[in-house]
Amino acid sequence: MFVEAVGKNTHLLVRQTRDVLALLVQTVYWVFVGPFRGKPVSRKGLFVQTVFAGVDSLVIVFFVNFFIGIVLAMQSAYQLEQLGATIYVAALVAVSVTREIGPVLTSLVIAGRVGAAITAEISTMKVTEQIEALETLSLNPVRYLVVPRFLALLMVLPCLVMMGDIIGMFGGYIVGVYNLGLGSGLYMDTTIEFLTVKDITTGLFKSAVFSMIISMIACYQGLSTEGGAEGVGRSTTQSVVTSFILIIIADAVLTAVFYFAKT
Repeated sequence: MFVEAVGKNTHLLVRQTRDVLALLVQTVYWVFVGPFRGKPVSRKGLFVQTVFAGVDSLVIVFFVNFFIGIVLAMQSAYQLEQLGATIYVAALVAVSVTREIGPVLTSLVIAGRVGAAITAEISTMKVTEQIEALETLSLNPVRYLVVPRFLALLMVLPCLVMMGDIIGMFGGYIVGVYNLGLGSGLYMDTTIEFLTVKDITTGLFKSAVFSMIISMIACYQGLSTEGGAEGVGRSTTQSVVTSFILIIIADAVLTAVFYFAKT
């Protein structure tokens, strides 16, 4: 029984991985070929998805990164004070936020908010046979539903991460200046001294990869939904959980790649 269960789960994992990669290939195809085959991606649809994924997520991204910056500064100050190196709180917060905490936390927030919404919307269309209606009208579901969401997340998530990085560092600045007694100019000079372009680009590259993971998993779960209202809830849950796991795994892999590719 155990071997049978492992075999079934392995087969399911391989099949789902293949299907998600196939969906990604189709999406990329329609992104580049679509404009030359009839109408390009609907500007209205792309605009709506961009506003939903980006503008409507600003508040939650702000609060998450701001308070994480505060917590990170306080926790690091506790250890660095014992070494007489409190000033390096600025460097630690800046590098940690831009390389790891900003991209990962922001992506997890977007996966929970936007990814779940995408899955719920597309899966509802699936169980109510609206997807079949699109195909009847000769509208490709990938081109009509997946591409705008893919492009929207690909554009807005790096922007949200960049904004989250600034807000997270500002949270660390608040602790450093008003709690640890560091000078404002000294804190900012230390941040600039230790923060490199590679730190920023590493986080932005990660966010682009995470955006593709979120959009592909969300759309795949939505398009493969079965079982009515219960299936919608199941697909939404699987979308969020899978996105979370893959984001963490991708972060570990990319961190290792950048670590061993030091220049």
